[in-house]
Amino acid sequence: MTASYAGDFDRCALLCESVDRFMRGTWHHHILVERADVTLFRRLEGPKRTVISEAELFPAWLRSFPDPLSLGRRRIWLSPFSAPLRGWHAQQIRRLALARHVEADTLLSIDSDVVLVRPFDPASLWTGNSLRMFRADNGAVNATPGHLAWLAHAGRILGLPPRPDPAHDYISNMVAWRADTARALLDHIEACTGKGWVRAVISSRDISECMIYGRFVDEILLGAGHHADPRSLSHVIWFRETFPQTPEGLDQFMRGLGPDQIAIGVQSFVDHPLSEIRRAAFSVTPG
Repeated sequence: MTASYAGDFDRCALLCESVDRFMRGTWHHHILVERADVTLFRRLEGPKRTVISEAELFPAWLRSFPDPLSLGRRRIWLSPFSAPLRGWHAQQIRRLALARHVEADTLLSIDSDVVLVRPFDPASLWTGNSLRMFRADNGAVNATPGHLAWLAHAGRILGLPPRPDPAHDYISNMVAWRADTARALLDHIEACTGKGWVRAVISSRDISECMIYGRFVDEILLGAGHHADPRSLSHVIWFRETFPQTPEGLDQFMRGLGPDQIAIGVQSFVDHPLSEIRRAAFSVTPG
């Protein structure tokens, strides 16, 4: 599943090209967008790819509107139960919501700015009945200031302490969930808060769907059905300053691709042209 928006359409199109080239096994790609972007993204549909409007996923009381503070260039999501939400909040809610709308064993969340570079079968994430779950042990402690706030919000809606110890980081741009666990997570939030899960999740703007899922697995389910793994499936440029924003800098980044990593991610605010990213991604020797 990929939650995207019009501003990332070209990046999402490159992701789709790479998925069609490298994804193996049994899979179907769901692209989750707001109502206004459905027509644009329909161009990417095919036998193994479906565009889903958030109108199918959200309650009627959560809607997007032009943001007057940006003169309408951006969108905000308004509801009677929360402060105004941004697009990155809405994308996370779409990903959580999909669990109740599809029949699948695995939900693999892939950001728009990811590009697959090697063949990959999602079935390889399973060992028996146990799914590989990304977890950087105690990684939230020295990460961004937002990480601890995201963990605290997850704790509040799950009935857990605000600060776990250790404070793991579950965030990556390519994350696998068990679909049955994701549905159980939404049920747990509703039972714990006495509210619909969407209303509970948006009670704060400090939302990280990865932190919510990870804490649920580790602290409510005690890891059942999962095995934690600190290895990310993708090699990522998270910050503009990490490498020179030149073809040589991109090549330097690519040399850090691990032998078991099957994708790269170049954040949209890092100024590498998509043509250069495509060249670098599709020149990788399959491992």
